Amino acid sequence: MKFAWLCSHESYQPEDLVRQAVAAEEAGFDVVLGSDHFHPWVDDTSAAGFVWSWLGAVAARTARVQLGTSVTCPLFHYHPALVAQMAATTDRLSGGRLLLGVGTGEALNERPLGFPFPGYAERQARMQEALEIIHRLFAGEKLSFRGEHYTTETARLYSPPAGDLPVLMAAGGPKSAEFAGTYADGLITSVKDPADTVAKVIAPYRRAAAARRARQLVLATRWTVLAGGPSEAWKALSSLRGLRAPGRLEATDPAELRIRADEMDPEEVLASYAVVPDAAGLIEAYRPLVTDVGADIVSIQVMSEDPMAAVEMIGKEVLPQLRAVAG
Repeated sequence: MKFAWLCSHESYQPEDLVRQAVAAEEAGFDVVLGSDHFHPWVDDTSAAGFVWSWLGAVAARTARVQLGTSVTCPLFHYHPALVAQMAATTDRLSGGRLLLGVGTGEALNERPLGFPFPGYAERQARMQEALEIIHRLFAGEKLSFRGEHYTTETARLYSPPAGDLPVLMAAGGPKSAEFAGTYADGLITSVKDPADTVAKVIAPYRRAAAARRARQLVLATRWTVLAGGPSEAWKALSSLRGLRAPGRLEATDPAELRIRADEMDPEEVLASYAVVPDAAGLIEAYRPLVTDVGADIVSIQVMSEDPMAAVEMIGKEVLPQLRAVAG
């Protein structure tokens, strides 16, 4: 079992996140992930660096950790063939350390750039074509593709991946999980209730992947807030508070999400997260992802007023305990 640290591009500037990534490797994490957003969730305490430039910088500053996106949307402002090129280049620059995480996206990454954001049925249909294009380009094909949504003409990666480059897809329900098992190389899922996640997401994914005799790779995530009390927790969560605002998937302007989030009771927003005061709390928060979910990679996603101190503390006090539980 591997443990990942998520670098939140909605929360910190890219130069700060490079330092986080280097610290995560030094602290003993196995994987460093970066979120991929054009707009953040709020407009006042936020950032939105370009994750693919950042991944190149992190590749140059690290030697051991795997790198990945959690997640990139290859459907609108990124053409899937361009995602394949970005991923292949990053894989080469990192010596074959990349995991490509993809998802069906949010409007705040597409509509600001003039792209539509249709319903889930169309986005899933686009994802099926996108995954086919990405996989065929990774395989070295010179691809002329005529789909309902995408076209390529003699497209080829002249700088192909360094080796096998898995594509993991984010899913939160049985239909999307089955889709991931059918068309992707792995699953990314956020865990609230472990038993519910296993039954409704991981099991459908595994059945679909097994049916085509494909490899199975599960990356399980959970957001936590490291804080001594509600006031500190609210400050730590500031840049992500719009993530729980009504209509977040369809919103375009982070200012709107900030207003909606600030109209909510802070206790209601914080109730969506595990708020813990110390290392022991983090161990208990992530233990079920180790013992009950059967993940290959557990992503530790912690909001804190001092993320560098959190990384160091987790490396010394949390990871050894979770590795012991994992056996």
